[in-house]
Formats: sequence, structure tokens, C-alpha cells
Amino acid sequence: MTLAPTISTKRLTLRHHRLEDFEPMAKLFATDWAKYMDGPYSAQDLWSMLGSDVASWQFLGFGAWAVDLTETGEFIGQVGINKPPKFPETEIGWCIFPGFEGKGYAFEAACAARDWAFQNTGLTTLVSYIDAPNTHSIALAKRLGAIEDPSAARPSPEDVVYRHSHPDERQGRSEACA
Repeated sequence: MTLAPTISTKRLTLRHHRLEDFEPMAKLFATDWAKYMDGPYSAQDLWSMLGSDVASWQFLGFGAWAVDLTETGEFIGQVGINKPPKFPETEIGWCIFPGFEGKGYAFEAACAARDWAFQNTGLTTLVSYIDAPNTHSIALAKRLGAIEDPSAARPSPEDVVYRHSHPDERQGRSEACA
């Protein structure tokens, strides 16, 4: 079985999902909070989605990480390099749970995941499929140096697509991740 590599940043640990991640995710993803991710989700739908995220490591060599606060070990979200069948391209996606937003954790986790993907997968570009009203995710994509790509294929017509270039091609468009 292929597991997600553990990545440590200044404040976060990105790790392979564990069974105990499911229950808090199921409670949260069943609420309106998940609206920008095509939710809310039933527990069964979330089980399928999380199972796909975990199995992706075996099938594709990349997938989702659980995001923990290193200092406390508290599970605060997820970041991932994703390519389910419905996605035209490989995506970097993120979600940080309520109460932990606005602290730079999504930026820190996304930087680590994006940089890992470019260093370890041979990918030269990633996209983020973002629900158009999700202004916080759009701002994060821009902070990461992504540029809107209106001509890109998308899984849903309502999505906007932000393209993340390889680090050699970003030319200072993103903030430093350190």
C-alpha cells in the first residue's frame, strides 16, 4: 500500500489520512460549510470521496493529505493533489476547517503540497477548480501565484480555473512559502 509522504512545514504536518479523520469530516461536510465543494455530503458520499483520496496514492502516486497543527496534533483540514475521472486536469485543492481559517494555514499547506507535486510527480502544471462565489479560495490561488485560465476545461461550468505554473515559470508571482 502506498501512503502519502509526511510533510512538515513551520506550523503544520501533512500526513496520510487515518480512519479517525472520517467522523469529524463527515459532521462538517454534512453542513452548508461544504457548499463550495459540491456539498453538503452524506456520510456515505464522504466515505466514497475520502476513500478515493486515500486510494489515489496507490493508483496515481499522489492524493490528499490530512493537515494537522504540528504543535498540538489537531486535525484542521485537508490539502490534495487530485485527479478523479471527472477532473480534466490534475488539481490542487484545499480546505481548512472553521475556526482555523484566516491564519495562513491553507497557504502553508497548499505551498507544501504544490511544491511536493512539482518535485516528485513530473507534473508541469496544476489547476484549482474553484466555485466562482468562493472569493477566499480565489484569493488564495492568486496568493499562490496562480492565474485564471478561462479557456481551461472544467468539471463544472460554474467553476473558475486557476492555473499553477511550475516554480521555474512563476517569475515571482507567488508569495514565499517559508
